[in-house]
Amino acid sequence: MENLNFPGYRFRFKNSENKRLIFDTIRKKYVVFQPEEWVRQHVIQFLTIDKEYPFSHINVEKQLMINSLKKRYDIVVYNPDGSIHILVECKAPSIKITKTVFDQIASYNMDLRANYLMVTNGLDHFYCQMDYDRSAYNFLRELPSFK
Repeated sequence: MENLNFPGYRFRFKNSENKRLIFDTIRKKYVVFQPEEWVRQHVIQFLTIDKEYPFSHINVEKQLMINSLKKRYDIVVYNPDGSIHILVECKAPSIKITKTVFDQIASYNMDLRANYLMVTNGLDHFYCQMDYDRSAYNFLRELPSFK
């Protein structure tokens, strides 16, 4: 798998039934190793190691309902009060980050109301802080660390 625009992290791999698997420290299980999963696992390491968010505040790949359609978010970081601090959308490195990708995370965020958004394909990362009073988001150079 290609190198991503993250620090070097250590991952656990195994092979099972002719598939390569990578260990997800949040879900506490091995998952199929795909390009988007490679990005997702780097983001988890970035959030827990570099930004120091506790594992207990992070949720991965959960279903939600948007306009009575079943959707699935990639990563959510919760505040201690249970509200959503960060919503993360991960794409495979081959997928360009476009307005369509931002529209996807924005539609998820209408219901979730996260403080921050992160969109990444592992190579390019975009961070935004939500301004609900103005119905806008402000781009940031980086995400805040856990306080």
